[in-house]
Amino acid sequence: MFVDLDVALTEVQDGSPESRLLGIGGGEQRKHNSLSEIIDHSERHGNFPVAAVDYHSIATGPDTTRQAISFGLRLFTFDGAPVAVLQRAAEARFGQPKAQMDVLTAADGVAARLIARVRELMLLRSVLRGQVLSLGGSDYEPGVGDIVFHRRPALTADQIILPPGILDRIVRHVAGVATHRDRLRAAGQHLKRGLLLYGPPGTGKTHTVRYLLGALPEVTVILLAGPSIAYIAEAAQMARALQPALVVLEDCDLVAESRDHHAGAQPLLFAVLEALDGLSDDADVAFLLTTNRVDVLEPALAQRPGRVDLAVEVPLPDAGARRSLIALYARGITFGAATLDRAAERSAGITASFAKELVRRAVLMAAEAGHEPGDTDLEAALDEMLAESESITRSLLGAQPDSVRP
Repeated sequence: MFVDLDVALTEVQDGSPESRLLGIGGGEQRKHNSLSEIIDHSERHGNFPVAAVDYHSIATGPDTTRQAISFGLRLFTFDGAPVAVLQRAAEARFGQPKAQMDVLTAADGVAARLIARVRELMLLRSVLRGQVLSLGGSDYEPGVGDIVFHRRPALTADQIILPPGILDRIVRHVAGVATHRDRLRAAGQHLKRGLLLYGPPGTGKTHTVRYLLGALPEVTVILLAGPSIAYIAEAAQMARALQPALVVLEDCDLVAESRDHHAGAQPLLFAVLEALDGLSDDADVAFLLTTNRVDVLEPALAQRPGRVDLAVEVPLPDAGARRSLIALYARGITFGAATLDRAAERSAGITASFAKELVRRAVLMAAEAGHEPGDTDLEAALDEMLAESESITRSLLGAQPDSVRP
């Protein structure tokens, strides 16, 4: 958020009738001093001369950066009073674990009003707003350190193979509420919501989430998976500030290690529920949870009703869905209709991941044989993947062992 500070202060300074931007010399010693100390030492000893402004290049998106002032003195007027603002980036080795600004002015109340205005602009102009983000840890203290920007996926509805009506329910619950939030608020209805996607591994839960990210271009998305699920509280705080927002927690049945080493382990689910409880009802924030083990979550959700208000099963594909999946991954490849029908009939119990690998293996077999992929390659690939020797591979791709027939 240091970039947001730079953006906000630049806008305030640009609105001043006259302003200057100065650098401060003095080597590393300046990093140990506040603005008032720098002024005092300069007056008495001349330790900190005017110099070039320091900048850091900081990401503002998946493909963009900003040259933000990492150590520089802004001189401008605000509310008719002269103001000096020392803007500095975090320097943990100099005892400055967080970025900050020092404000100096002789007029009563001006500093407080300036800080309030900067905070307002940081939210309004935040480079995080409308982005797809994931969170990482800090090397110097507990809490969030790195923020990684991700490109927003571009998937179309025909690339999502689910039973009829399921995708519509998911989109309505997440995107519909965001689209119609003003009407819902006027009718006294709450906006915060929780959605649980559950089903066997490989059935398309993550793929469905990726479709949602592309379908919500103006929504800020915070992705939590693996170690980053420990930052659910910070994610909820960010979502509240950057709403409309979506917080995605993958495999939420996992237990996240507490950042308090004396507290032992805490179930992620309860941390999520506490984060939901901490949001006001009119917060346009959605929590989307995915799990392969709904049996673990259901008892806990039943004990805390109302936090997750829609649960949608993403099941194993039926014969029609299996055919559609194979055809989807085989776009541009001339497999015959009868061959696709037979492959779908023989592959009961498979997942989308299995279908994707099936087509890739067929193309690879054809490439090794030196010809374009065709029906015989798809059938050979399916024979190989359904063979007894491939049982571990099928398991890794999410196929159900009791359903698949060689």
